[in-house]
Amino acid sequence: MSLRMQLWLIFLAPVLLVGGLYALGLSIPVPHLGRDYVIRLALPEAGQPVDLPEILGPEDRSRPLVVIDAGHGGHDPGASGGGFREKDLVLGLAKALRDQLVEEGGIRVALTRDDDTFLVLEERPEIARRLDADLFISIHADSSGEISTVSGASIYTLSNEASSEAAARFAERENEASALNGAVIAGQSEDVSNILVELSQRRVQQHSAEFASLITREGNGVLKFHPQRRRSAALGVLRAPDVPAVLYESGFITNPSDAARLASEEGRQQFAEVMARAIRIYFARQSGE
Repeated sequence: MSLRMQLWLIFLAPVLLVGGLYALGLSIPVPHLGRDYVIRLALPEAGQPVDLPEILGPEDRSRPLVVIDAGHGGHDPGASGGGFREKDLVLGLAKALRDQLVEEGGIRVALTRDDDTFLVLEERPEIARRLDADLFISIHADSSGEISTVSGASIYTLSNEASSEAAARFAERENEASALNGAVIAGQSEDVSNILVELSQRRVQQHSAEFASLITREGNGVLKFHPQRRRSAALGVLRAPDVPAVLYESGFITNPSDAARLASEEGRQQFAEVMARAIRIYFARQSGE
């Protein structure tokens, strides 16, 4: 049972008990005023991980771990168009990749969310860090507003400076998603964010770029890419300083062809096979080093 549910039960149980007794016409003894009473509640130990997702695959902890993040969720639908919502499409892609990796074996995998749950932006890379992940993949779908002809996938890696004006706009929109939905974690100032970016190890960034290149190579001729398929920006979701990470922009939900492809079983399977192949090649190279 989650910590949140435990706390709700702790505070609601007495209210429900008294309400039930009142409805039945019963009463309970009330302590005399002036006496001291102590209520002891059993709470989880401080510092213990709470609500971390399940890890699927081999039980051997030496096997590499991939954490897959389906963007948005809950009251935050993300981009929308043509009757599709980003949070639904990307969750379908995340589950397809998870299932592909589990079926092929040899790699452990976890999802930051496997249902319609909202996660604060900062929680997503933190889950990967706490699980000691070897790779973090955040899946999204873009929007081009009224322009329905823009299409294709692209892969983002972390950078202090955006690779283009479009990349900068995308990063600003995604980084503000939590603020727009009223769920910013207090104390994460711009200065702290800048420090986190500066602390990102150069080697980790190189690994992220290497994996991004593998996605484009393995997806060539199978996945539909945007003309500018490789991009970089200061994306908050990629700021875990010790976990190689990419954000996969799966296509444009405002493009009918892209949206239909991402929502189809065939489109999800093509994505899963390409991404799983890129992941295996990436880890094979890392083990060779």
